[in-house]
Amino acid sequence: MEIRKIAVIGSGEMGHGIAEVFAVNGYEVNIEDISKEMLDKAMNEIRDSLEKLSKKGSLGQSSVSDVLSRIKVYTEIEPAVKDVDLVIEAVPEIEDLKRKIFQDLEKYTRKDTILTSNTSNIRITDIAKNITVRDRVAGLHFFNPPVVMKLVEVIKGEETSDDVISLLYDLVKRIGKIPVKVMKDSPGFIVNRINAPDMLLFCLLIENKVASPEEIDAFAKMQGMPMGPYELIDYVGIDVVYHSMEYYAKTLNPDYGKCKVYEELYNKKYLGKKTGKGFYDWSSGRPVIDTKKATNKVDLMDIFAVEINESVKLIEEGVASPEDIETGVKYGLNRAFGPISVAKSLTNAEVKAKLETLAKRFNCSVFEPAESIKNGKMREAIDGRLKKKEEKKEEKVVKEQAKSSSENLNTVIIEKYPFKVARIILNRPKHNTINDELLEDLEKAIKMLWNDNETYVVVITGQGNTFSAGADLSQYFASSFQFLEFSRKGERIFRLLSEMPKLTIAVMKGYALGGGFELSLACDLRVGTEDVQVGFPEVTLGLIPAWGGSQKLARVAGLGKAMELIVTGQRITGKEAFSMGIINRIFKDPDNEAIEFAKNIANTSAPIAMYLSKRLLNKGTEVPMDIGLEMESFAAGVAYSTEDLKEGISSFLQKKKPEYKGR
Repeated sequence: MEIRKIAVIGSGEMGHGIAEVFAVNGYEVNIEDISKEMLDKAMNEIRDSLEKLSKKGSLGQSSVSDVLSRIKVYTEIEPAVKDVDLVIEAVPEIEDLKRKIFQDLEKYTRKDTILTSNTSNIRITDIAKNITVRDRVAGLHFFNPPVVMKLVEVIKGEETSDDVISLLYDLVKRIGKIPVKVMKDSPGFIVNRINAPDMLLFCLLIENKVASPEEIDAFAKMQGMPMGPYELIDYVGIDVVYHSMEYYAKTLNPDYGKCKVYEELYNKKYLGKKTGKGFYDWSSGRPVIDTKKATNKVDLMDIFAVEINESVKLIEEGVASPEDIETGVKYGLNRAFGPISVAKSLTNAEVKAKLETLAKRFNCSVFEPAESIKNGKMREAIDGRLKKKEEKKEEKVVKEQAKSSSENLNTVIIEKYPFKVARIILNRPKHNTINDELLEDLEKAIKMLWNDNETYVVVITGQGNTFSAGADLSQYFASSFQFLEFSRKGERIFRLLSEMPKLTIAVMKGYALGGGFELSLACDLRVGTEDVQVGFPEVTLGLIPAWGGSQKLARVAGLGKAMELIVTGQRITGKEAFSMGIINRIFKDPDNEAIEFAKNIANTSAPIAMYLSKRLLNKGTEVPMDIGLEMESFAAGVAYSTEDLKEGISSFLQKKKPEYKGR
């Protein structure tokens, strides 16, 4: 089924924002609401938003009027949904209201129309329980504001078909958003479920007079957060948080009902920004928070621990994968890193002790350690290595699947060509920055190709127009020692490229900066475009090249030029890098020409002789010449004993192309 036409039920902030996203991406959209006044207000807000996007050049080939022409408005459900392919319900978080709407949707839509809810908390299965055909019902949870926020949770109800989930997942990608799969229907899904114990903790902190909202928000801002927790709660709406806590108390854990502050503010109609008063006075537009008042009675580790704990619970319950949890929190809460990254920097014992302290301090079972953390298996959980109960019964099946699943790489793509060439593609758009996951995937890819007799040359490139803009410095490191180990890890993995028995070629395009430049220097040959930006910006950030750059560049470009490039942070073009001997070949179409270059080498060079030459050149720069010459004679002896030598000489005498076997 192809989705072409969409109906959005509800024209509030979320409803009209979702409608705008689809219309901008070329879809026909119907918006339904209970009054013309509400629809007029929604269309005015859409128009204002589109005009801002147009000024930024974000509408592509479309004009504001083009996008608006794709949107129609209705005050009744039946005409709005009768011929659409997808419905997205975006009414207030009232379960009975949503159920009634879904009963109407079943009445008025085609049998194959997909019905979704934008609910942020309520289980999809509960919303759909009064309709008869439930396999076409799912969740599509956009984040506020939908035009700006990238994340969309694609939620599987208990009876939702896998085909519907796959279709919605692909649709989310087509509209330029980042989808994550919620594979088991659970209150709060991923992001709000992980945020729930945070909201409870922030409530209990002020109820127990640990610190005031301003003191805690000041502390949060000092940690680099754009908004403090209470400022954010005011911004979202205290009514939203209060109803969420109520719902979680009914569906997840009664201890979510321990929080009384939200209820008191809700009853006073102090709902935050929308009413002008909540934890703060919003009458001047935004509260002023004095960072000098930052408390020292709150520990960032408290927040990390409860988020890690809830993440592990989601993994144990089969709600979502560790990767989707990390992505969800990063893009749903606008953070540089998520709880999975933080958990990898901590020990099970640290997290367990912190959770036990919080649970006892606040007499709250929500903070008690998840089963895996209690049993010392946090690492297995966050690495996605927890076995389901049914898997334990079928050890043979698990072992058979392990081989294929171990080859699933999230941030690296391996392509193999029939002419003895393989390509490793760094796949972290938009600039292929290198984080811990990419390093691990790169290591796996290198090891997969290490003993592959069908590959003689390995090309390394980046997805899109960039090789790599360097290390992803937004990762969380709990200590300088952990950053040191991250540095050593990169050095070790890059070193594998010079050690592996294949010729490696880096394709430098767009940006080859910092860690990306170091990755290219770890390869045997480098090709690139004239305009690729090359350099080490580390010193200008207070860092140093730490994945071999300080050692490799001097060997390639000479000590003086390496010193200049590293200590100044200067960027050079590919043309300049070519003149210095850093780049071996300049290409206009780097990816395709690099494959042809690799193909030519693989077809004409005897692989064992090539590998021995590579090792001699790489190792020879690290040892005295006498030792290098001794190594050379041993390598010559090995080459002389190969079948490839006989094939090479025979082909030369017969004036035919040699067919080397790597033996």
